Amino acid sequence: MKELTTVIFDMDGTLADTEEVHRQAFNLAFDDFNLDWHWSRKEYADLLVISGGRERIRQYALDCTDFKMPPDLDDYVAGIHKLKTNHYARMLVEGHVTLRPGVRRLLEECRDAGIRMSIATSSQLSNVTTLLDNNLPANWPSWFEIIASCDIVEAKKPAPDVYCYVMNKMKVSAENCLALEDTRNGFLSAQAAGIPTIITTHYFTRNNDFEGAPLIVDSLGEPDKPFQVSGGDPDLLEQIEAGDTNYVDLDLFRQIVADTHFQPDAIDQCA
Repeated sequence: MKELTTVIFDMDGTLADTEEVHRQAFNLAFDDFNLDWHWSRKEYADLLVISGGRERIRQYALDCTDFKMPPDLDDYVAGIHKLKTNHYARMLVEGHVTLRPGVRRLLEECRDAGIRMSIATSSQLSNVTTLLDNNLPANWPSWFEIIASCDIVEAKKPAPDVYCYVMNKMKVSAENCLALEDTRNGFLSAQAAGIPTIITTHYFTRNNDFEGAPLIVDSLGEPDKPFQVSGGDPDLLEQIEAGDTNYVDLDLFRQIVADTHFQPDAIDQCA
């Protein structure tokens, strides 16, 4: 039996449904730069295959045939992204984003049970702190041992680097960890690090390929707001259907980690 000791959370799309606000912030920054770019929801969903905001802007610029390339593309992209980050932070402070169903409950369950927690995200640290400052008690930083943002590792998701960094810093093994993600890149990152991963989908990722994930749901759910299951390990899904489980709780976390059948077929690259 493998024992759960550590839960590693992604942020964007997982802790909170932030992607739509990110999309709007990108478009506002494009307006600030007098660009005629406008990312639709469908287009942004396609762009999420690229991890990192700066990387998305850069690739989009390279793909635009009618875009006059600036002398220093990286500086230009950094300028757009800085304005985008400012717009995003303002929208968070104004209350445009709240935690997804079940997140606050599970954070408190893990904390009360002595489960170690951390965050592994491709977003900036400032985005993490602004979101959680506005949605959790003032002492929330003490809830997480490590917050690994895009500035910590060079290779972003789907590379396993950010998960490897967290596990190495916490001195924990993948067999005792569980990850929560919402995108294919995030899933591949955790899977490559050998960590079983629960997927919580949303508009931008509900059609992603998450084959191999033990559980795929539309949210973590609440007792009065059940999740909708869209995939996962057949044995686990049969147990969920046969029982009265309609939201993710700490017992379900433990079950996924404890049963080796639910471990992803991945080689731990973090040693």
